[in-house]
Amino acid sequence: MAEDSLQTAGTGRGFGFNMRGDVIFALLIVCVIVVLILPMPTWMLDISLALSMSFSVLILMTVLFIERPLDLSAFPTILLVATLVRLSLNLASTRLILANGHTGHGAAGQVIEAFGSFVMQNNFVIGIIVFGILVLVNFVVITKGSGRIAEVSARFSLDAMPGKQMAIDADLSAGLISEDEAKLRRSELEQENKFFGSMDGAAKFVRGDAIAGLMIVFINVIAGMIIGIVQNGLTLGEAAETYTHLTVGDGLVSQIPALIVSIAAGMLVSKSSVSGSADKALFGQLSRYPHALALSAVLMMALAVLPGVPFFPFMLMSVVTGFMAFQVFQRFDREEQEVRMQEEAEAAEKPPAEEPISKTLAIDYIRLELGYALLPLVNNESPDAARLTDQVKGLRRQLAEDMGFVLPSVRIQDNLQLPSNTYVIRIKEIEAGRGEIRPDMLLCMSPTGEDIDLPGDATREPAFGLPAMWINKDYREEAHFKGYTVVDPSTVITTHVTEIVKDNMSELLSYAETQKLLDELPPTHQKLVADIVPGQISVTGIQRVLQNLVTERMSIRDLPAILEGISEAAAYTNNLTMITEHVRARLGRQLCHQHANASGVLPLVTLSPEWEQAFAESLIGDGEDKQLAMAPTKLQEFISAVRTVYEQMAMQGEAPVLLTSPGIRPYVRSIIERFRPQTVVMSQNEIHPRARIRTLGQVA
Repeated sequence: MAEDSLQTAGTGRGFGFNMRGDVIFALLIVCVIVVLILPMPTWMLDISLALSMSFSVLILMTVLFIERPLDLSAFPTILLVATLVRLSLNLASTRLILANGHTGHGAAGQVIEAFGSFVMQNNFVIGIIVFGILVLVNFVVITKGSGRIAEVSARFSLDAMPGKQMAIDADLSAGLISEDEAKLRRSELEQENKFFGSMDGAAKFVRGDAIAGLMIVFINVIAGMIIGIVQNGLTLGEAAETYTHLTVGDGLVSQIPALIVSIAAGMLVSKSSVSGSADKALFGQLSRYPHALALSAVLMMALAVLPGVPFFPFMLMSVVTGFMAFQVFQRFDREEQEVRMQEEAEAAEKPPAEEPISKTLAIDYIRLELGYALLPLVNNESPDAARLTDQVKGLRRQLAEDMGFVLPSVRIQDNLQLPSNTYVIRIKEIEAGRGEIRPDMLLCMSPTGEDIDLPGDATREPAFGLPAMWINKDYREEAHFKGYTVVDPSTVITTHVTEIVKDNMSELLSYAETQKLLDELPPTHQKLVADIVPGQISVTGIQRVLQNLVTERMSIRDLPAILEGISEAAAYTNNLTMITEHVRARLGRQLCHQHANASGVLPLVTLSPEWEQAFAESLIGDGEDKQLAMAPTKLQEFISAVRTVYEQMAMQGEAPVLLTSPGIRPYVRSIIERFRPQTVVMSQNEIHPRARIRTLGQVA
């Protein structure tokens, strides 16, 4: 569009003339100058005034339909020409009024006579007031406002020019635009700055035109009355009526085109931030908020029903505004439906997105797969049974409180390949446990291990392998009355998940989780972390120590105390096993409390001196890197002895801790965890001085 306008201006053939446009424009300017010097007959003045009015209307209509201000970048020149034409015609009409005003109302032509008669209505006071109001509206409101907008736009456009040029250069360097597009955008930027700068100066033309119009009217009235009375023998009333009629008509003929051009200038500079024609910018944005139209209709209706207020006009406006709001709401609904239909059509045509191969590398740390019949447990709405998802959330919170470890998210999904009543628990996508439950029944267990005296299906509890029975829900109260433990299917699964997680917690405590635990320590302990990491030990070393602790189901919630123990041990050893043993000794009070019975007493089973010596003599290796090398027959003998003692303790209802010397505790634990992982092995250094202990037996 810019290139076409430049080409039209250069050739001068925009109007289809055979002559050059620059010659025609020069002749028009010469004619304006001639009018300023030579008198003009009335018939030519009428034609010129009509031409001035048409030219002003053409300018306004052009401004209304252009898409952006730069499409009429010649507006300052057009404004200057229109102002010169009006001033020259003002001077020509003034000459005719002063020379022939005594002859009557037609002294300055029919156009001036018609405007004066129509507006004044045989009362020159009315004509003067109407003319004064038009001049004030043009001078005080429109001209001043448009001049201020042009001034601010010119300033902002000039300030933003370096940034816009840098943006063009950046797009060109990035290959987003070509060299030709960059040249075009630079040219448009330059034209924009020149345009707003020119509009800032052109606004002064309109202001000066309004001031000149006031002065010309004053001169015509005063000078005309003097000439009519002194030279032509008119009375004061005749002179006032005649010259006022002619002067007001002349002023209206000149000020109305000036007002039209001022409105065009104001609209042009005020739409600098809006693209599109004026009707699209105005109606498109006003109709974008139908709630505003609806509220306006309600307010107009409220005004219509007020006492003393005319009902019809306000009710008419209320109906019109309400109808517009209804139409806009309907249009929005149609557009929304069209967008929805288009999106559905595009979704139907669009092939399903292929899942990135990288996603196949991601694994679920904990996954619970359910058979088809167990899916109702996920969204169980029964008031007497919690949903499985809610219980899993509670499990994560409970583990955080008990173990100091935030469990990764548990992914629950269906698996149609499983039997309908079977579930599988996977740790890092490897099966770690499974079980079979009855979703519509309850699991009943006897705390004493006796047979359950209720009708049902005998089974084993999946988490601990205890004898149990599936009973109907109708027998819940009777089971409680007999002292049995009754749990719902969701709790059975959650308990099994809890035990599986505790058994595999060391695998779930990754490097990222360890770093997260360190980062979430309070600010008062961050100095401790900074002192030991990485100067004394790495994050990986801390991870291994924490894994050693949770493997034996020790809580790591007191992380500051663990870090203090690591800092103390790291001062004299780099062996992670020795560091772990030192930390365990620091947490002796916690260990004794954790494994004490209901009476607060820590039950113990000790190793005999013979077994202590046998383990000590079986350690081989130099320094701290020692390994257990005990004969298989000796190991089998030790396992049998431990089993015998703990079976006797179980018959007595006791679950004692196996107590060893500090040097052999890790190696004894490595043997015990293979056949009795639930047995706690503690060293003598881990017994808190204030702990209440009771020795129940000895592994001989």
